[in-house]
Amino acid sequence: MAALFSRRKLVIAWSIALAVCGVQAQTLDGPLTLVVGYAPGGSTDRMARLIAQQLSPRLGVPVTVENRPGDGGRLAAQQVKRSPAGQNILMLGNPAVMVVAPLVFKDAGYDPDKDFVPVSQVSSYDFALAVSPKLELDRVMFLLGRLWGHPEDAIFGVPATGSLPHFFGLMVGDALSIQPQIKGYGGSAPLAADLMGGKLPIAIDTVDSLYAQHLAGKVRILAVSGKERSSFAPTLPTFRESGLKIDATGWNAFFAPSSMPPAKVQLMAAAIREVMQDAGLRKASDALYLKPVVSTSAETVQMIKTFRQQWEPVVRRSGFAP
Repeated sequence: MAALFSRRKLVIAWSIALAVCGVQAQTLDGPLTLVVGYAPGGSTDRMARLIAQQLSPRLGVPVTVENRPGDGGRLAAQQVKRSPAGQNILMLGNPAVMVVAPLVFKDAGYDPDKDFVPVSQVSSYDFALAVSPKLELDRVMFLLGRLWGHPEDAIFGVPATGSLPHFFGLMVGDALSIQPQIKGYGGSAPLAADLMGGKLPIAIDTVDSLYAQHLAGKVRILAVSGKERSSFAPTLPTFRESGLKIDATGWNAFFAPSSMPPAKVQLMAAAIREVMQDAGLRKASDALYLKPVVSTSAETVQMIKTFRQQWEPVVRRSGFAP
C-alpha cells in the first residue's frame, strides 16, 4: 500500500511538473507590444486590439497595442526593425508596407525579407468595384458596355495613388480591356463622398470602406475581388461570377524583427493561431468586414510569395513613383 501511495505521489508530481512546464512554454519573459503603423480607429487597429485581448491570457503577459502612424506605415516598420533582440514586439503589417513600398521607393528604410520574419497572417480583405447611383447600373457587364460607349467615364477613384486599390483598379482595367484614368483621393472618406454625390462615376476601394454606403443605397457595389463571396456580404457577386477572370485580396499579418530568437517567434505564432480560432473573435472580425485567417509562419511566408507574384508585375508596369 505504501509503495502504491508513493507511485501515486510520483505520478501527481510529474503531472504538476508537466503542467507547469506547459504553462511556462506558453508564456513570455515580459510584456508584448503590438505595433500598428496607422492611427487608432481603423480596421487594422481594431483587429490588433481584438487579438491583444485574447493573446494576453494565453501568453501570460500584458499585451498592448501601440500606434505609430506616419509615412503610410513605413515609419512603424523602420522603428520595429531597430528593436533589440530581447524586446517582445510584433508589427501588424499589410501589403502596402511589406510589398508595395519596397517596390516604389528607392529606399523604404527597411528590407521586408532581411529585417522581418513573418509570424502569422490573421486576416484578409477584398476590394470592391462600386458605382455612383446616378449610373443606374447593377452589373459589371452593364458597366463595361457603358465604358465602351462613354470612355470619358472610365475614371476609377481610389483612396490614394500607390495604394492597393490603385493597382487593383489597373488589374480591373486589364480584365475589362480598357485603360482607366486613376484618380487618387486623400483617403476613403472623400472618395466615398464624391461617389455618393455623383462627382465620381466609379470607385475602387476595400469592401469595408464601401459596404455601409452600399447597404444604405448611397453607392452600388457591383463586384468584390475574393475567390468566393464574403460571409458578411453574401449578396455581393465576385468578379469571376460577373464574367471576369480576376481575383485578389489584401491581408494583415504579424511580423517580428529578424533579431528575435526563432523559438520566441514560434511561441507567438502558436498563440496567435489559437486566438484566431476563437469563435468570438471570428464573429467580431466579420463586424470589421475582415476575414479571419488561421496561419502558420510557413504558410504566411508562402502567402506573401504568391501575393508578390501576382502584384509585383502590376506595380512595376504602372510606373508609379511616389
